[in-house]
Amino acid sequence: MMEKEKHDLLIFNGTILTLNSNYDIIEDGIVGITNGVLKRIEARNKDKELPKSQQVLDASGGIIMPGIINTHTHAPMTLFRGLADDLPLLTWLHKYIFPLEGKLTFDLVYKGTLLACAEMILSGTTTFCDGYFYEDAVAHATRQAGMRGVLGQGIIDFPAPGVPDPAENIRHAERFLESWQGETSLIIPCLFCHSVYTCTEKTLRSAHRLAEQVGVLFQIHTAETQEEVRKVKKERGVSPIQYLYRIGILERETLLVHVIWVDETDLECVKKSQASISVTTESEMKLASGIAPLPSFLAKGIKVGLGTDGCASNNNLDMFREMDTTAKLHKVVSLDPTVLDARTVLTLTTAEAAKTIGLWDQVGSLEAGKRADIIIIDTKRPHLTPIYNPYSHIVYAASGSDVRDVIIDGRIVMKDRRILTFDVEEVMRDVRRESAHLARGFPLTRG
Repeated sequence: MMEKEKHDLLIFNGTILTLNSNYDIIEDGIVGITNGVLKRIEARNKDKELPKSQQVLDASGGIIMPGIINTHTHAPMTLFRGLADDLPLLTWLHKYIFPLEGKLTFDLVYKGTLLACAEMILSGTTTFCDGYFYEDAVAHATRQAGMRGVLGQGIIDFPAPGVPDPAENIRHAERFLESWQGETSLIIPCLFCHSVYTCTEKTLRSAHRLAEQVGVLFQIHTAETQEEVRKVKKERGVSPIQYLYRIGILERETLLVHVIWVDETDLECVKKSQASISVTTESEMKLASGIAPLPSFLAKGIKVGLGTDGCASNNNLDMFREMDTTAKLHKVVSLDPTVLDARTVLTLTTAEAAKTIGLWDQVGSLEAGKRADIIIIDTKRPHLTPIYNPYSHIVYAASGSDVRDVIIDGRIVMKDRRILTFDVEEVMRDVRRESAHLARGFPLTRG
């Protein structure tokens, strides 16, 4: 190979799961990266020397695969982890979460997001889709961590962190888009309307119009609880999904989050509009919201990805746990062990997840020309021995702690379980110090 074709990073000595359309698996493969782009994904020819590269990373016989994508979370809510558990949804939301959010500052959101980034990187997530307030702080922390983020400025029709006057919510969101559009390839700004029941029709239409004009993703929680559906039907005459369809919110660039309480008409609206869905199984289970009919979404050809939701309602951001729980829950509910096989579930955090948030042309599979977001799983562990089917191992046996190395946009962000982009110990100290202030005045839910 000519010297001018030298790669920036070469990964070798591992099994490559490409997650491409053919689901190609390459035993003893090599991955060459130049300028953050995947230039070669191929089997190693042991009769030849390895291609030249500035850096070489030995996968030590592990699994080389696309980075995990979390299609829905609220990263700063790591600050509230475990503070209000085992409570009814409305008690949890109105007596704890909304008042807690009233204490947030730009600095707190920045620190909480860095903590989330540490947790996500350590468990193999390279891209996350976020929606929250003080989203500027989320963006700064995400950039510091070196992660890829689809980041939505929160919009809601009552005073919110960073936006005390609800009349300013759209203008504030517009400023956020202007600040981050094109600022860095790793930050993709978007908009996040909280829900139909917390946003007026005027706000929903204005926010969606802005998202259309700028060409960004529009996120919204919808059909999460039975009570929400009853309320919206009573006030607006139709279900939340059908209401969004009627007012022109559902379209290809719309991401619906949760989507639990839906009927056949709702699903037809989603399919016709080509909107996407993010399912957050563990959060929905913990809040007793219900079970999203994920197999029905797939049968309809609807784009679906998995997410964790925030740490206030899930308590962790480990997408490996999310995969395992999702697969098993639907098997037991349907009494069918073939429902949601391991490979399908893995695609909901990689290839299909990328399609869900509009990044399929960039990430989600290992293919030449895409951005180099890669994780390496250490398989030399008792619980991962032996390996017959790598897909089932990842979904049913592996955990986030088995991820050894993380590469995002061609940059090694974690090596040998050590994050290289920021001081994780310092972030944890900061959050521990702030937690006493946050918890003050709230009855802790201790057993």
